[in-house]
Amino acid sequence: MKALMLSEYRQLDLVDVPLPELASDEILLRVEACGICGSDVHGYDGSSGRRIPPVIMGHEAAGVIAEVGADVTEWKKGDRATFDSTLYCGGCSYCLRGDVNLCDNRQVFGVSCKDYRRNGAFAEYVAVPARVLYRLPSELPFTEAAMIEAVSVALHAVSVSKFKAGETALVLGAGMIGTLIVQALRVAGASHIFVADPDESRVQAAGRSGAHTPIHLRQNEKGTDAAQVILHSYPGGIDHVFEAVGFGATVKTAIEAVRKGGTITLVGNIDAQVELPLQSVVTRQIRLQGSAASAGEYPRAIELLASKQIDVSPFISAVQPLSDGATAFDRLYRREPNLIKIILRPTAV
Repeated sequence: MKALMLSEYRQLDLVDVPLPELASDEILLRVEACGICGSDVHGYDGSSGRRIPPVIMGHEAAGVIAEVGADVTEWKKGDRATFDSTLYCGGCSYCLRGDVNLCDNRQVFGVSCKDYRRNGAFAEYVAVPARVLYRLPSELPFTEAAMIEAVSVALHAVSVSKFKAGETALVLGAGMIGTLIVQALRVAGASHIFVADPDESRVQAAGRSGAHTPIHLRQNEKGTDAAQVILHSYPGGIDHVFEAVGFGATVKTAIEAVRKGGTITLVGNIDAQVELPLQSVVTRQIRLQGSAASAGEYPRAIELLASKQIDVSPFISAVQPLSDGATAFDRLYRREPNLIKIILRPTAV
């Protein structure tokens, strides 16, 4: 089969590799669409340390089952399916209580690091354990189904925040995940959603996705401060802040904007360490909540996408064949303007 191999950092090659050998509990998925994640782009140049070459990347995928293992009984050839990007063991204490994203033996498709190596879905076929598979409705296009993983991340962030209908929220960062959080909050019944980002086009797009008050953070000048806008509308602060960037400055803004006893959910993680105004957090009894990947949100994500309650189509900037994968990565790596998500479509033989 054909596969897009990260042979060296910043070198992707379309290569011929053997079909994956199936374990008895696995299926062989013919990949119809696989999205390029931001983490793949960071892995492309080695900056993340989690895509050690050689490896076939790709974990945002959907396709059709081509073969089933001997012990797989609930799936058959021809079924439309996607899979959880997290391969959890199902037997550790975290898995047994439902926190599969915290699995002690967790692996991620398309990731190679010092602890494990697992090829992903930038290929014509990928082997997937049946326990992480999910059925796709016929009305959901494969290109949109490749976005289910990202939607599940947004849904998980809202879930772990303990957000309740009627509450207020601020989303810091209007990239894809931030804007999907906006949509998830809209579905969850937020009474008012603020979103802030230095990119005006992204802020406007988040407004079209359901944010009531888009805030353009102007760079290199005093400009607009998100916390000031929040406090002008809600003098006591806002109920929930979702930090979808991962910078120290935006964490500080989150703490300034949230109300006493409010919750800040940390989703972005670009900066490994940030300064924390501890006294403000303690004396105002603010809850800081981390959010990692997803844990059981795939069925809800599929439902919301199929019913168009969450719309991912504006994020899909381009759909390209797998043979153009190296060019697609280069476009994303160079931060081509107005480019958000590229979907690669292998042509299976």
